[in-house]
Amino acid sequence: MPNDPYEWIERSLTTIHRADWYRSVQTMQGHPGAVVLLAGSKVINFASNDYLGLAGDERLIQAAVAATKEFGTGSTGSRLLSGHREIHQQLEVAIASLKQTEDALVFSSGYLANMGAIASLLGKRDLILSDQYNHSSIKNGAILSGATIIDYKHCDTNDLKTHLKQHRQNYRRCLIVTDSVFSMDGDLCPLPMLVSLAEQFNCMLLVDEAHATGVLGKTGAGVVEHFGCTGRPLIQVGTLSKALGSLGGYVAGSAALIDFLRNRAPSWIYTTALSPADTAAALEAVKIVQQEPERRAQLWRNVDTFKQLIAQQLPHLNLLPSESPILCLPVATADSALKVASKLRTAGIFAPAIRPPTVTTSRIRISVMATHELSHIQQLVSALNSSY
Repeated sequence: MPNDPYEWIERSLTTIHRADWYRSVQTMQGHPGAVVLLAGSKVINFASNDYLGLAGDERLIQAAVAATKEFGTGSTGSRLLSGHREIHQQLEVAIASLKQTEDALVFSSGYLANMGAIASLLGKRDLILSDQYNHSSIKNGAILSGATIIDYKHCDTNDLKTHLKQHRQNYRRCLIVTDSVFSMDGDLCPLPMLVSLAEQFNCMLLVDEAHATGVLGKTGAGVVEHFGCTGRPLIQVGTLSKALGSLGGYVAGSAALIDFLRNRAPSWIYTTALSPADTAAALEAVKIVQQEPERRAQLWRNVDTFKQLIAQQLPHLNLLPSESPILCLPVATADSALKVASKLRTAGIFAPAIRPPTVTTSRIRISVMATHELSHIQQLVSALNSSY
Protein backbone atom coordinates (compact mmCIF):
# COMPACT_ATOMS: atom_id res chain seq x y z
CA MET A 1 0.00 0.00 0.00
CA PRO A 2 1.34 3.48 -0.85
CA ASN A 3 2.14 5.77 2.08
CA ASP A 4 0.36 8.77 0.56
CA PRO A 5 -3.01 8.16 -1.14
CA TYR A 6 -2.77 11.59 -2.80
CA GLU A 7 0.65 11.29 -4.43
CA TRP A 8 -0.92 10.32 -7.77
CA ILE A 9 -2.14 13.93 -8.10
CA GLU A 10 1.42 15.26 -8.46
CA ARG A 11 2.19 12.61 -11.09
CA SER A 12 -0.94 13.54 -12.98
CA LEU A 13 0.00 17.23 -12.93
CA THR A 14 3.44 16.35 -14.30
CA THR A 15 1.80 14.51 -17.19
CA ILE A 16 -0.46 17.48 -17.88
CA HIS A 17 2.57 19.80 -18.02
CA ARG A 18 4.48 17.49 -20.38
CA ALA A 19 1.56 17.36 -22.80
CA ASP A 20 1.27 21.19 -22.86
CA TRP A 21 -2.24 20.82 -21.46
CA TYR A 22 -1.64 22.78 -18.24
CA ARG A 23 -4.01 25.67 -17.56
CA SER A 24 -3.99 28.55 -15.11
CA VAL A 25 -6.16 31.59 -14.52
CA GLN A 26 -5.42 35.01 -15.99
CA THR A 27 -6.62 38.00 -14.01
CA MET A 28 -8.86 40.56 -15.69
CA GLN A 29 -9.11 44.00 -14.12
CA GLY A 30 -11.82 46.60 -14.43
CA HIS A 31 -14.93 46.43 -16.59
CA PRO A 32 -15.32 43.85 -19.36
CA GLY A 33 -15.19 45.16 -22.90
CA ALA A 34 -13.44 45.14 -26.25
CA VAL A 35 -10.28 46.43 -24.56
CA VAL A 36 -9.38 45.11 -21.11
CA LEU A 37 -6.59 45.06 -18.58
CA LEU A 38 -5.14 41.56 -18.41
CA ALA A 39 -2.55 41.06 -15.65
CA GLY A 40 -1.90 44.78 -15.75
CA SER A 41 -1.48 45.09 -19.54
CA LYS A 42 -4.02 46.64 -21.92
CA VAL A 43 -5.06 44.16 -24.63
CA ILE A 44 -7.78 43.93 -27.27
CA ASN A 45 -10.07 41.19 -26.05
CA PHE A 46 -10.94 38.46 -28.54
CA ALA A 47 -11.55 35.84 -25.84
CA SER A 48 -14.93 36.95 -24.50
CA ASN A 49 -18.41 35.44 -24.86
CA ASP A 50 -19.86 38.91 -24.24
CA TYR A 51 -20.94 39.09 -27.89
CA LEU A 52 -23.14 42.18 -27.60
CA GLY A 53 -20.93 44.02 -25.12
CA LEU A 54 -23.63 44.05 -22.43
CA ALA A 55 -21.60 42.77 -19.47
CA GLY A 56 -20.24 46.27 -18.85
CA ASP A 57 -23.36 48.15 -19.97
CA GLU A 58 -24.41 50.77 -17.44
CA ARG A 59 -28.08 49.74 -17.66
CA LEU A 60 -27.30 46.19 -16.56
CA ILE A 61 -25.08 47.50 -13.77
CA GLN A 62 -27.79 49.83 -12.48
CA ALA A 63 -30.41 47.06 -12.68
CA ALA A 64 -28.15 44.79 -10.62
CA VAL A 65 -27.47 47.54 -8.06
CA ALA A 66 -31.17 48.35 -7.69
CA ALA A 67 -32.09 44.68 -7.24
CA THR A 68 -29.36 44.24 -4.63
CA LYS A 69 -30.66 47.24 -2.67
CA GLU A 70 -34.21 45.90 -2.80
CA PHE A 71 -33.64 42.16 -2.32
CA GLY A 72 -30.13 41.84 -0.83
CA THR A 73 -27.04 40.08 -2.16
CA GLY A 74 -28.27 36.50 -2.03
CA SER A 75 -31.51 34.64 -2.65
CA THR A 76 -30.98 32.74 0.66
CA GLY A 77 -32.45 29.45 -0.44
CA SER A 78 -33.80 27.27 -3.23
CA ARG A 79 -36.74 28.51 -5.29
CA LEU A 80 -39.13 26.02 -3.66
CA LEU A 81 -38.20 27.18 -0.16
CA SER A 82 -37.12 30.76 0.64
CA GLY A 83 -35.33 31.73 -2.58
CA HIS A 84 -38.12 32.70 -4.98
CA ARG A 85 -38.54 36.38 -5.81
CA GLU A 86 -40.96 38.07 -8.21
CA ILE A 87 -38.01 39.12 -10.36
CA HIS A 88 -37.21 35.44 -11.09
CA GLN A 89 -40.66 34.97 -12.59
CA GLN A 90 -40.35 38.22 -14.55
CA LEU A 91 -37.14 36.92 -16.12
CA GLU A 92 -38.77 33.59 -16.98
CA VAL A 93 -41.68 35.38 -18.67
CA ALA A 94 -39.20 37.54 -20.63
CA ILE A 95 -37.20 34.50 -21.79
CA ALA A 96 -40.36 32.65 -22.84
CA SER A 97 -41.39 35.76 -24.78
CA LEU A 98 -38.01 35.97 -26.53
CA LYS A 99 -38.03 32.26 -27.36
CA GLN A 100 -41.77 32.25 -28.15
CA THR A 101 -42.41 29.28 -25.89
CA GLU A 102 -45.17 28.70 -23.36
CA ASP A 103 -42.89 28.97 -20.33
CA ALA A 104 -39.29 29.01 -19.12
CA LEU A 105 -37.33 28.10 -16.00
CA VAL A 106 -34.22 29.92 -14.77
CA PHE A 107 -31.30 27.93 -13.30
CA SER A 108 -28.23 29.20 -11.43
CA SER A 109 -25.99 28.37 -14.41
CA GLY A 110 -26.26 27.01 -17.93
CA TYR A 111 -24.31 23.94 -16.80
CA LEU A 112 -26.98 23.24 -14.17
CA ALA A 113 -29.75 23.77 -16.72
CA ASN A 114 -28.40 21.04 -19.00
CA MET A 115 -27.59 18.71 -16.14
CA GLY A 116 -31.00 19.09 -14.53
CA ALA A 117 -33.08 18.88 -17.68
CA ILE A 118 -31.38 15.82 -19.15
CA ALA A 119 -31.07 13.95 -15.86
CA SER A 120 -34.75 14.42 -15.02
CA LEU A 121 -36.20 13.61 -18.45
CA LEU A 122 -34.53 10.23 -18.97
CA GLY A 123 -33.66 7.11 -17.02
CA LYS A 124 -32.18 3.64 -17.33
CA ARG A 125 -34.74 2.46 -19.88
CA ASP A 126 -34.03 5.35 -22.24
CA LEU A 127 -31.63 6.34 -25.03
CA ILE A 128 -29.67 9.55 -25.60
CA LEU A 129 -28.19 10.32 -29.01
CA SER A 130 -25.64 13.09 -28.59
CA ASP A 131 -23.47 15.01 -31.07
CA GLN A 132 -19.87 14.02 -30.37
CA TYR A 133 -18.82 17.68 -29.99
CA ASN A 134 -21.49 18.57 -27.42
CA HIS A 135 -20.60 20.63 -24.37
CA SER A 136 -19.42 18.98 -21.16
CA SER A 137 -22.67 19.91 -19.39
CA ILE A 138 -24.66 17.91 -21.93
CA LYS A 139 -22.36 14.92 -21.69
CA ASN A 140 -22.42 14.91 -17.89
CA GLY A 141 -26.19 15.38 -17.78
CA ALA A 142 -26.52 12.33 -20.00
CA ILE A 143 -24.29 10.28 -17.71
CA LEU A 144 -26.25 11.42 -14.65
CA SER A 145 -29.54 10.32 -16.23
CA GLY A 146 -28.43 6.67 -16.34
CA ALA A 147 -29.69 6.34 -19.92
CA THR A 148 -27.81 4.53 -22.67
CA ILE A 149 -25.67 7.11 -24.52
CA ILE A 150 -24.61 6.91 -28.16
CA ASP A 151 -22.53 9.70 -29.70
CA TYR A 152 -23.24 10.38 -33.36
CA LYS A 153 -20.68 11.91 -35.70
CA HIS A 154 -20.50 15.69 -35.53
CA CYS A 155 -23.48 17.25 -37.36
CA ASP A 156 -23.87 14.02 -39.36
CA THR A 157 -27.61 13.37 -39.70
CA ASN A 158 -27.01 10.23 -41.77
CA ASP A 159 -25.06 8.70 -38.89
CA LEU A 160 -27.76 9.81 -36.46
CA LYS A 161 -30.46 8.23 -38.62
CA THR A 162 -28.52 4.98 -38.77
CA HIS A 163 -28.37 4.84 -34.96
CA LEU A 164 -32.07 5.64 -34.71
CA LYS A 165 -32.97 2.83 -37.10
CA GLN A 166 -30.78 0.37 -35.18
CA HIS A 167 -31.63 1.31 -31.61
CA ARG A 168 -34.71 3.50 -31.16
CA GLN A 169 -37.21 0.62 -30.95
CA ASN A 170 -35.32 -0.90 -28.01
CA TYR A 171 -35.91 1.99 -25.63
CA ARG A 172 -38.85 3.65 -23.87
CA ARG A 173 -37.90 7.28 -24.52
CA CYS A 174 -35.22 8.80 -26.72
CA LEU A 175 -33.57 12.22 -26.59
CA ILE A 176 -31.57 13.75 -29.42
CA VAL A 177 -29.35 16.45 -27.94
CA THR A 178 -27.09 19.01 -29.57
CA ASP A 179 -25.44 22.38 -29.15
CA SER A 180 -26.94 24.88 -31.58
CA VAL A 181 -23.64 26.77 -31.94
CA PHE A 182 -20.62 24.62 -31.15
CA SER A 183 -18.45 26.64 -28.81
CA MET A 184 -15.03 25.47 -29.98
CA ASP A 185 -15.74 25.49 -33.73
CA GLY A 186 -18.43 28.09 -34.33
CA ASP A 187 -20.51 25.95 -36.68
CA LEU A 188 -24.26 25.39 -36.40
CA CYS A 189 -26.17 22.18 -35.90
CA PRO A 190 -28.37 21.00 -38.82
CA LEU A 191 -31.51 21.81 -36.83
CA PRO A 192 -34.24 21.36 -39.49
CA MET A 193 -33.08 17.82 -40.22
CA LEU A 194 -32.79 17.06 -36.49
CA VAL A 195 -36.38 18.23 -36.00
CA SER A 196 -37.48 15.98 -38.87
CA LEU A 197 -35.67 12.94 -37.47
CA ALA A 198 -37.05 13.57 -33.98
CA GLU A 199 -40.58 13.58 -35.36
CA GLN A 200 -39.98 10.55 -37.58
CA PHE A 201 -38.60 8.42 -34.73
CA ASN A 202 -40.75 9.79 -31.87
CA CYS A 203 -37.85 11.44 -30.04
CA MET A 204 -37.50 14.45 -27.80
CA LEU A 205 -35.02 17.06 -29.05
CA LEU A 206 -32.94 19.30 -26.77
CA VAL A 207 -31.01 22.21 -28.28
CA ASP A 208 -28.45 24.15 -26.24
CA GLU A 209 -28.61 27.78 -27.41
CA ALA A 210 -25.83 29.03 -25.10
CA HIS A 211 -23.80 30.75 -27.84
CA ALA A 212 -26.82 31.64 -29.99
CA THR A 213 -29.13 33.45 -27.57
CA GLY A 214 -29.10 37.15 -28.38
CA VAL A 215 -26.86 36.56 -31.40
CA LEU A 216 -28.69 34.56 -34.08
CA GLY A 217 -32.19 34.89 -35.45
CA LYS A 218 -34.15 37.96 -36.53
CA THR A 219 -34.94 38.96 -32.95
CA GLY A 220 -31.94 37.31 -31.29
CA ALA A 221 -33.90 34.27 -30.14
CA GLY A 222 -31.17 31.90 -31.39
CA VAL A 223 -30.60 29.14 -33.93
CA VAL A 224 -34.15 27.86 -33.48
CA GLU A 225 -35.41 31.19 -34.86
CA HIS A 226 -32.57 31.37 -37.41
CA PHE A 227 -33.74 28.10 -39.00
CA GLY A 228 -37.45 28.90 -38.79
CA CYS A 229 -38.14 26.22 -36.17
CA THR A 230 -39.90 28.47 -33.65
CA GLY A 231 -42.97 26.77 -32.25
CA ARG A 232 -41.75 23.24 -32.95
CA PRO A 233 -41.82 20.79 -29.98
CA LEU A 234 -38.29 21.46 -28.69
CA ILE A 235 -36.52 21.71 -25.37
CA GLN A 236 -34.43 24.88 -25.54
CA VAL A 237 -31.59 25.40 -23.07
CA GLY A 238 -29.38 28.45 -22.86
CA THR A 239 -27.25 30.71 -20.71
CA LEU A 240 -27.58 34.22 -19.34
CA SER A 241 -23.81 34.59 -19.11
CA LYS A 242 -22.78 35.17 -22.72
CA ALA A 243 -24.61 37.65 -24.97
CA LEU A 244 -26.93 38.49 -22.06
CA GLY A 245 -23.98 39.64 -19.95
CA SER A 246 -25.06 38.14 -16.61
CA LEU A 247 -25.00 34.70 -14.97
CA GLY A 248 -27.36 31.74 -14.99
CA GLY A 249 -29.15 29.44 -17.40
CA TYR A 250 -32.62 28.62 -18.59
CA VAL A 251 -34.83 25.94 -20.10
CA ALA A 252 -37.66 27.10 -22.37
CA GLY A 253 -40.45 24.96 -23.77
CA SER A 254 -44.01 23.83 -23.17
CA ALA A 255 -45.83 24.65 -19.94
CA ALA A 256 -45.98 20.95 -19.09
CA LEU A 257 -42.21 20.54 -19.58
CA ILE A 258 -41.40 23.48 -17.31
CA ASP A 259 -43.87 22.32 -14.65
CA PHE A 260 -42.27 18.88 -14.73
CA LEU A 261 -38.76 20.33 -14.34
CA ARG A 262 -39.86 22.40 -11.33
CA ASN A 263 -40.79 19.14 -9.67
CA ARG A 264 -38.02 16.85 -10.91
CA ALA A 265 -34.85 18.72 -11.98
CA PRO A 266 -32.36 18.15 -9.16
CA SER A 267 -30.05 21.00 -10.14
CA TRP A 268 -32.96 23.44 -9.81
CA ILE A 269 -34.69 21.97 -6.77
CA TYR A 270 -31.59 21.50 -4.61
CA THR A 271 -29.61 24.67 -5.27
CA THR A 272 -29.86 28.29 -4.19
CA ALA A 273 -31.84 30.51 -6.56
CA LEU A 274 -30.05 32.88 -8.90
CA SER A 275 -28.97 36.05 -7.07
CA PRO A 276 -31.20 39.15 -7.39
CA ALA A 277 -28.38 41.10 -9.07
CA ASP A 278 -27.78 38.46 -11.76
CA THR A 279 -31.51 38.05 -12.33
CA ALA A 280 -32.11 41.78 -12.76
CA ALA A 281 -29.11 42.20 -15.07
CA ALA A 282 -30.29 39.34 -17.29
CA LEU A 283 -33.82 40.75 -17.39
CA GLU A 284 -32.47 44.11 -18.53
CA ALA A 285 -30.31 42.37 -21.15
CA VAL A 286 -33.30 40.55 -22.66
CA LYS A 287 -35.07 43.91 -23.02
CA ILE A 288 -32.03 45.43 -24.76
CA VAL A 289 -31.73 42.46 -27.14
CA GLN A 290 -35.33 42.98 -28.19
CA GLN A 291 -35.18 46.78 -28.36
CA GLU A 292 -31.75 47.31 -29.95
CA PRO A 293 -31.30 45.03 -32.99
CA GLU A 294 -28.53 47.38 -34.17
CA ARG A 295 -26.18 45.74 -31.64
CA ARG A 296 -26.66 42.41 -33.33
CA ALA A 297 -26.26 44.03 -36.75
CA GLN A 298 -22.96 45.58 -35.71
CA LEU A 299 -21.74 42.23 -34.39
CA TRP A 300 -22.36 40.60 -37.77
CA ARG A 301 -20.69 43.47 -39.61
CA ASN A 302 -17.62 42.89 -37.46
CA VAL A 303 -17.67 39.15 -38.16
CA ASP A 304 -17.92 39.79 -41.90
CA THR A 305 -15.10 42.36 -41.78
CA PHE A 306 -12.76 39.92 -40.04
CA LYS A 307 -13.55 37.13 -42.51
CA GLN A 308 -12.99 39.45 -45.46
CA LEU A 309 -9.64 40.72 -44.15
CA ILE A 310 -8.43 37.17 -43.51
CA ALA A 311 -9.49 36.09 -47.01
CA GLN A 312 -7.76 39.08 -48.60
CA GLN A 313 -4.58 39.27 -46.54
CA LEU A 314 -4.02 35.85 -44.94
CA PRO A 315 -5.79 33.23 -47.07
CA HIS A 316 -3.26 30.56 -46.01
CA LEU A 317 -4.60 30.57 -42.44
CA ASN A 318 -7.69 28.51 -43.36
CA LEU A 319 -10.37 29.64 -40.95
CA LEU A 320 -12.53 26.74 -39.78
CA PRO A 321 -16.08 26.89 -41.21
CA SER A 322 -18.23 29.07 -38.96
CA GLU A 323 -21.63 30.74 -39.06
CA SER A 324 -21.23 32.47 -35.70
CA PRO A 325 -18.98 35.06 -34.00
CA ILE A 326 -16.68 32.19 -32.95
CA LEU A 327 -13.84 31.92 -35.46
CA CYS A 328 -11.01 29.41 -35.13
CA LEU A 329 -7.61 29.09 -36.76
CA PRO A 330 -6.09 25.58 -36.61
CA VAL A 331 -2.57 25.09 -35.25
CA ALA A 332 -0.56 21.88 -35.67
CA THR A 333 0.31 21.19 -32.01
CA ALA A 334 -0.56 22.33 -28.51
CA ASP A 335 2.94 23.77 -28.11
CA SER A 336 2.60 25.73 -31.37
CA ALA A 337 -0.80 27.07 -30.30
CA LEU A 338 0.68 28.32 -27.03
CA LYS A 339 3.50 30.06 -28.92
CA VAL A 340 1.08 31.77 -31.32
CA ALA A 341 -1.11 32.93 -28.43
CA SER A 342 1.97 34.29 -26.66
CA LYS A 343 3.02 36.26 -29.77
CA LEU A 344 -0.48 37.67 -30.09
CA ARG A 345 -0.40 38.71 -26.44
CA THR A 346 2.89 40.53 -27.03
CA ALA A 347 1.20 42.33 -29.93
CA GLY A 348 -1.63 43.45 -27.63
CA ILE A 349 -4.15 40.79 -28.65
CA PHE A 350 -5.82 38.38 -26.24
CA ALA A 351 -6.92 35.33 -28.27
CA PRO A 352 -6.37 32.09 -26.37
CA ALA A 353 -4.90 28.78 -27.44
CA ILE A 354 -7.46 25.99 -27.17
CA ARG A 355 -5.83 22.58 -26.75
CA PRO A 356 -6.66 18.95 -26.05
CA PRO A 357 -8.49 17.57 -24.19
CA THR A 358 -10.94 20.45 -24.69
CA VAL A 359 -10.68 19.93 -28.46
CA THR A 360 -9.20 17.14 -30.57
CA THR A 361 -6.96 19.53 -32.53
CA SER A 362 -5.30 22.71 -31.23
CA ARG A 363 -6.43 26.13 -32.41
CA ILE A 364 -6.56 29.84 -31.74
CA ARG A 365 -10.14 30.74 -30.83
CA ILE A 366 -11.34 34.24 -31.71
CA SER A 367 -14.60 35.67 -30.38
CA VAL A 368 -15.86 38.78 -32.15
CA MET A 369 -17.94 41.35 -30.24
CA ALA A 370 -20.31 44.08 -31.35
CA THR A 371 -18.14 46.58 -29.46
CA HIS A 372 -14.96 45.82 -31.41
CA GLU A 373 -13.90 48.75 -33.58
CA LEU A 374 -12.51 48.45 -37.10
CA SER A 375 -9.04 49.31 -35.79
CA HIS A 376 -9.26 46.41 -33.31
CA ILE A 377 -10.01 43.93 -36.09
CA GLN A 378 -7.26 45.35 -38.29
CA GLN A 379 -4.76 45.05 -35.42
CA LEU A 380 -5.81 41.43 -34.89
CA VAL A 381 -5.22 40.55 -38.54
CA SER A 382 -1.84 42.30 -38.49
CA ALA A 383 -0.85 40.41 -35.33
CA LEU A 384 -1.94 37.10 -36.85
CA ASN A 385 0.21 37.82 -39.89
CA SER A 386 3.31 38.20 -37.74
CA SER A 387 2.48 35.37 -35.30
CA TYR A 388 1.91 32.43 -37.68
